[in-house]
Amino acid sequence: MVNREPGTAGSITGVERRSIDYIPLAERHGKAWHQGPFWLTGGFMLPSLLIGFIGPSIGLGLGWSLLAVLSGMAFGTLFMALHANQGPRLGLPQMIQSRAQFGARGAIFPLLMAVFIYVGYNVFQLILAGEAVAMFLPGDKIWYVVFSVVAIVIALVGHDLLHTVQRYFSYLIIAIFAVLTVAAVIHFPLGGAHPIATGFTFSAFLAQFAAAGGYQISYGIYVSDYTRYLPENVPDGKLIGWTFVGGFSGAAWLGALGTLIASYVPSPNALTQLYDIGDTVFPGFGVVAVLATLPALVGTSGVNAYGAMLSGATIVDGIKRVDPTLRVRIVGVLVVGVAGAVLSLGMPSNYMHSFETFIAIMVNLLVPWSAVNLVDFYLVRRGRYAIADITDPNGIYGRWAWRGLAAYFGGFVAMIPFLSLSFYKGPVTEALGGADLSFIVGMLAAAALYLLLTRDIRQEDLLSPRHPQPVGN
Repeated sequence: MVNREPGTAGSITGVERRSIDYIPLAERHGKAWHQGPFWLTGGFMLPSLLIGFIGPSIGLGLGWSLLAVLSGMAFGTLFMALHANQGPRLGLPQMIQSRAQFGARGAIFPLLMAVFIYVGYNVFQLILAGEAVAMFLPGDKIWYVVFSVVAIVIALVGHDLLHTVQRYFSYLIIAIFAVLTVAAVIHFPLGGAHPIATGFTFSAFLAQFAAAGGYQISYGIYVSDYTRYLPENVPDGKLIGWTFVGGFSGAAWLGALGTLIASYVPSPNALTQLYDIGDTVFPGFGVVAVLATLPALVGTSGVNAYGAMLSGATIVDGIKRVDPTLRVRIVGVLVVGVAGAVLSLGMPSNYMHSFETFIAIMVNLLVPWSAVNLVDFYLVRRGRYAIADITDPNGIYGRWAWRGLAAYFGGFVAMIPFLSLSFYKGPVTEALGGADLSFIVGMLAAAALYLLLTRDIRQEDLLSPRHPQPVGN
């Protein structure tokens, strides 16, 4: 059992036993500010650096690229942070809450999407971590396996160890990358170098904005997993604010650094450039800079394995009732951890194109879900749910909730003319010269449609107050 003193977090004396079940008030602990360093580390990863490469690679000037990265990430982080409030109010993981909007069986679709995203991110992160070590030590793919094992162990211990690892890693990351960022600014603009691209096109700006915004929106599926142990009365503003500050600062910092590098280096390699910039500080610091990317990559791989386990268990529970035991947690983490390692071993060496396509597809799948989930929580039911019925596949929310499903798929259909993918461009996108507005359209359409379809249930019994604790716990 995980033993804790009230009001503390990260005190580990054992393995977490809970998974998709409700967190009783007596087990709540932690502080709102803990979300800041947790999400800073979560965003301070090499994929964030790669996001910053996109604008300069398609001809967008440094200033415009920075504006697109920062504004896009701020926009996406806002929606991600709004999900944080759901954890302590409901005491449940993020994706099981989707049952209130989609039904126990209907929620399987967004849950499958979540598992795909968790495992997909782990694949890219394991590859990047392996490549970082392989710059200095023999072997490459063997490190995928090594780091996968470390991530699995962290995820197996569970929630409090994940928080502890992410929080203390954040201090190390800030110290090293503060030096590295100053060195990068000196090395490029102040060093007399000239940016490769100086132009502006609306389509390029929107492409960079959409990539940054969608990247941050993707964290929406994670948030309540790591706020659900907080006391129920934690202030809304503090919780949302700290989640936003951490989520934005980590990803935006590294994304902006990526934009700076890509503006001066044609076809940059993330790890090589960090090494070269680090060595401008003093010989050998490049090794420190590269290896400093590992804590976030490995720690967040544990976060991904943990989240995929929660979503996978919820899928199975929607088909056949699952008793959320420790064994279920262990088996779930092992399955998704092994899957990520195997896929990373089979990934082609030229994975950047795959990463960009992955981000684009992820945005298109996530946006309507996030819109429906947030509208339901803040505007329709206003945080009032029957918790026992969310955890029960046979509860009042049903197996198939047609309103949520119709709004989700309606939002996705509305996006189709605006999509810009490597294998498809919608007619509106073509008319706008490639400008991608799909995620904005999808969010507005799904939110508006859900509000329209739920106008007749807002005063019904489905708005019953939250149960203080599920029946039987």
